[in-house]
Amino acid sequence: MHLLLLLQTRQRITTTELAERLEVSRRTVLRDVEALSAAGVPVYAERGRNGGIVLLPGARLNASHLDPGELEALSVTGLDGAQLESLKLSAMRKSATLKIAARQGTMIETRHEPALADLVLVEGSAWFSESNTGVDVADLASALRGRHQMRILYRRSAEEQDSTLVVDPYGIVAKSGRWYLIADDRGTTRLFALERMTSFEELDAPAALKPAQTLRTMWAALKERTENLGHISVRVRLKENRLDLARRILGTRIHEVFDADNGWCTAVIRYHDIESVRQLLQFGNNIEILAPQSARERVRQLSLDLAQRHGAQ
Repeated sequence: MHLLLLLQTRQRITTTELAERLEVSRRTVLRDVEALSAAGVPVYAERGRNGGIVLLPGARLNASHLDPGELEALSVTGLDGAQLESLKLSAMRKSATLKIAARQGTMIETRHEPALADLVLVEGSAWFSESNTGVDVADLASALRGRHQMRILYRRSAEEQDSTLVVDPYGIVAKSGRWYLIADDRGTTRLFALERMTSFEELDAPAALKPAQTLRTMWAALKERTENLGHISVRVRLKENRLDLARRILGTRIHEVFDADNGWCTAVIRYHDIESVRQLLQFGNNIEILAPQSARERVRQLSLDLAQRHGAQ
């Protein structure tokens, strides 16, 4: 909504200026513009030397016609239907969208081409995934407004039992269909998957957050740390008909892909360490590790271990 209000004052602003005014990245601005366009808001990104983010003339949004709940529903852009429902914002988003559609009525009557919302769809959930949170997302979001410390019951991925932690929370993030709490745990900023959080309790003490840091800045730092491509390049042969699946699973870890030969292509995949090549076992006999030798040897060891575990009884 802040983006829309800024556009109402000038109708056209550069992506860089918007990013600075909103204290987000240029990529976030472009993603939010796509989400708003898909929801029917007449805003779009215009390329070129004199381009920027543009609100269509004559289609200005009158924010005074929107209720506070509707304004909040529009301010958290990029969420899919399930995520909006988990925040209990579905009804508010629908109500706000209907008001926007009514405001656009005169535009729709005179427009001969299809609306942008009919051509662009933003889906935030990942393929073949089902997000099951251990706590109520809407209740957690409401508790976060108090800016207090929280006591959470959380099970780490390598543990079988829950641990009790006292954390200083910045907020929650929806990423690829899953929810995460971003919080400082004894001074270290961490991601806590809500599907592994059993309960939470708001404490009396105020959250001791890092100076000049926000949810957005801490998320940016965590993303940089998590999505860093790594310094180990693993060269593989992959069946060409599995390349699309590999792109979905491996994402930006795929650094290069070379032309296919006899149904096989060659790709370079980057990891932080050799142990991470165990991720490639899921491709079974559709992949072969070519280099480095240490990666080949680790996959061989893992394969032998699997064969022994699944031998005839």
